[in-house]
Parts: sequence; C-alpha cells; structure tokens
Amino acid sequence: MDGITPGGLPAHLDGFVRAVREAGIPVGISSAVDAAHVLTAVDLLDREQLRHGLAAVLLHRAAQRPTYDVLFDLWWPLTDRPSVPSEAEPAQDGAPDDGVPDADRQAALAAELRAELLRKLLDGDEEALRRFARQAVEQLGQGQPSPSGQSFFSYRVLRALSPDTLVSQLLDGLLGGADRGGLAEQVARQTVRERLAAFRAAVEAEVRRRSAAERGRERVARTAVKPLADQVDFLRAQSADLAELRRSVAPLARRLAARLSAKRRLGRAGRLDFRKTVRASLATGGVPVVTHHKPRAVHKPELVVLCDISGSVAGFSHFTLMLTQALREHFSGVRAFAFVDSTDEVTRFFTPGADVADAVQRIGREADVVSFDGHSDYGNAFGVFAERWASAVGPKTSLLVLGDGRTNYRQPGLPVLADLVRRSRSAYWLNPEPARLWGSGDSAADKYKQVIPMIEVRNAAQLAEFVTTL
Repeated sequence: MDGITPGGLPAHLDGFVRAVREAGIPVGISSAVDAAHVLTAVDLLDREQLRHGLAAVLLHRAAQRPTYDVLFDLWWPLTDRPSVPSEAEPAQDGAPDDGVPDADRQAALAAELRAELLRKLLDGDEEALRRFARQAVEQLGQGQPSPSGQSFFSYRVLRALSPDTLVSQLLDGLLGGADRGGLAEQVARQTVRERLAAFRAAVEAEVRRRSAAERGRERVARTAVKPLADQVDFLRAQSADLAELRRSVAPLARRLAARLSAKRRLGRAGRLDFRKTVRASLATGGVPVVTHHKPRAVHKPELVVLCDISGSVAGFSHFTLMLTQALREHFSGVRAFAFVDSTDEVTRFFTPGADVADAVQRIGREADVVSFDGHSDYGNAFGVFAERWASAVGPKTSLLVLGDGRTNYRQPGLPVLADLVRRSRSAYWLNPEPARLWGSGDSAADKYKQVIPMIEVRNAAQLAEFVTTL
C-alpha cells in the first residue's frame, strides 16, 4: 500500500487510529493495542482483510462504519496505478496529432469507458470495479483546480459515464433474457442498485485519495468525513439525519425516564404495617426488632415539556418533539407545550404511533403559538403557560424546558419560571447552543441558569452524557 507515513507502519497506524478517534469514534488504549496486533495477524497485502480486521477491534456500532470506511480509504489506499491506456485511448502526454477535436476525443473515450463499465457491473467483481473507478477518475475526472487546491472531481466522472442510465441493459444481462416481473426482477434490481452504489463509492474514494495526495489526508478527512449521527448539531440537522436521530433518541428516552423517576423508586419505605410488625415481634418477646412496611405503589412519573419551536431552533425543535414522543411511552402523563411568543398545548398531536414529521407540520399549521410577531418571547410564553396551565406542574411533575433562551431583548419572565421550578419535583433546561454563547447578544441563558439547572445539549452524544450523569 502506498502513502505509508514516514516512520513506518506503527506510526502510520497511530495516525489512522488518531483520525478515527477525532472523527468521534471512541477508541480506547486497549483497542489501539488490539489494532496493532491485527497488523501481525492479517495479510497486509489483502486490503479488504485489513479493513475488516481493524474494523472488528476499533468499531462498536454499525452506524460508525461509513465514517470508518472513508478514513480507511484515505490512510490505506490501493497500491496499484491505473493500467496503461490501450491503443484506442488517447495518449496522456503531449498534444494529439490526429486532428480529432478534444471534445470528440473525450466523447469517444467516455463511450469506450462506459461500455467497459457495463461489463464490469455485469461481472460483479468488486475489486475489478474499484480498479476501473481509479482508471475512470484518472482519465475523466480532472478539471480546473478549485480554490481549495482540489483538481479531481467525482461529478465529472459520473456525468461522463452516466451509470444510472445503464439500468435497463444491466437488468437484461442479469435476467439472461427471462421475462420481466416477479421475484427474479426484484432481485436483479436490488443487485443493480448495490453495484451502482459500489461504483459511485469507489469513484468518490479515488477522488479523496488523489485530493489527500495533493492537500494532505488530515485536511481532506476534516471535510470528507460526515459527522456521526450522535454528533450532528441539532441546530444544523438535515432531514437525512433525522432517521438516525430517531433511532438514537428512543433508548435515551428510556434511560431519561428511569433517571427522572429514580428518586421516587428509591425513596423511603411505605407506611408502617402495624399488624405484620406486631406479629413478627412475638418471636422476640413482644419487642419490634424488625418493622414491616406496606409496599409503596409505584407510579410512572409525570412530565411537562416546554419546547421552543421558533425558527432559530428549527432543527432542535424536531429533536425535542422526537424526544417528547419517545418519553410518552415511559411516563404516566406527558404533556407537551410548544411556544414562540405564546404557548399552546400540543399533546394532542402525539398520539401513539404518530409520525414526528407529521406532528411538526400540524403544530406549525394548527397550534396557537404566535400572538404578535412570531419572534421568540420567553417571558410572554411562560406567562401564558402559567396563566392557563399552572396546575400542570406539581410536586409529582418533572419539568423539561428545551430552547436556546434567546428572548429578542424582551422580558425573560424569570419570576414565573422560578415559581414553576419551585413547584415541580425536578426541573432541567436543555440548551442547544454552546455554553460559551450563553448570555451573549439577546441570550438570557445566563439569567435562566440561576433559577433552573441548564445543560448544554447540542447533539445526541451530549444528551446521553446528561442522562448518564443525571
């Protein structure tokens, strides 16, 4: 393999492990030691064996694999070079002397490579497909250098070869002339999708490899590696991130419910059972050495959630409503309230099995959360809540406030919030902004945290930390 770090294989492995850790995948010292043992147990010339061996000791969840694969391709690239151009391909050095225009020459090359791609896809040889991707990037992927210094681009290759337009021919080849329809076609279509995805991934990996050679692998890794789902900032979450976030939120909701109800479960014993205590004392001469108590009735705790759904925290509000939906399964009474510059109860939108995306859209259309100009007004929102639903918070209630605390320089409503916190059993505020920004600009977070425990929760990883330390 090329690109080994000066200092030998151990130093190169150390750089790779460091990059994996910096990408958000926790790698302990023991796992790093195991990775070094992997180098002595696998065939280093078999790249896929090395990939899977290191993955086995460095990864803990399947969701970490895409990030790992990107980094592996940067640190352990293929060693071979694209094959020497055939007679039909243009020479790479010097100007062409056959009088054929460059555009026609490129079109002819693309047509030839496209035919070769069709053959590779039909064969299904993954290694051959990866090597062909390197050849395609070499011959079709180069363009004018970008401001960042990158000079090879995957979109140029994919535009020239248009692999998605080969679906019909691939189906014909895989079905071997059999009639369309039925299970055979479904299997063939799935095979086509997988092979096309593998080719696109190989092209992107080769472009990253060349970019790493030009700009440095550490620099490329910072831009090429997509954050893990539990590290995506809620304020910047895209629709593609929500499905993975949903999977992360459900187990965290279970743990949060358990933590919030722990004091009740572990509290003092129930009322004294006089009869059992007297009966037991007969064995000790009437002295009640051991007292017996009636078992306490275990109730699920009650929860009130106050969610800021203003535009400044749109991504975070999707997460908070996901959390609310998940918590409903673990609390006897979950009441959800959304606010912008006014407050409305939105519990009705979270029926069992309701889709969170649909609930968010319905809240935007039907909930009465705007009374004036649609800009955040925490003071008025807290006041409306206390006026209309004061009885929702009591000694059996856990209160969760979710928002960034930016008031647009309006009254923060501290006395109202302080009264709600005083009347609740427990209260916490989860803030999606970095703690260093609390109190900056129109943020009243520095004032709010004086009356309610405020926790920085910018992503699912921080939520998990909060739940663990609660």
